[in-house]
Amino acid sequence: MLMPSQGVRILVATKPVDFRKGHDGLAALVQSVLAEDPFTGTVFVFRAKRADRMKILFWDGSGLVMAYKRLEENSFTWPAIGDGAMTLNRAQFEALFAGLDWRRVRSLEARRPAVAE
Repeated sequence: MLMPSQGVRILVATKPVDFRKGHDGLAALVQSVLAEDPFTGTVFVFRAKRADRMKILFWDGSGLVMAYKRLEENSFTWPAIGDGAMTLNRAQFEALFAGLDWRRVRSLEARRPAVAE
């Protein structure tokens, strides 16, 4: 499944990366630059210098999965360029992936219902 399930951690690397890198190169960046473990199931999102491209890397339990997306007529709305990464929730990630402005998306937090006695 390409879209992360609810509760999966999603990290967006805020600095553009060399898009010639494949699975191993991006996994090495996750370890050296982001100081994260690429084999935990966390979804890592990378941007190219051109804002219309993204790569996604995650471990599905049996191997590293990498996906690539290029928008044909628009650019992704990326966080400000800087060192490190920022966390997105699933709704924000879905908006980013669709080419929408993820900054306008908020997840609804449902309060746990009380048990009727």
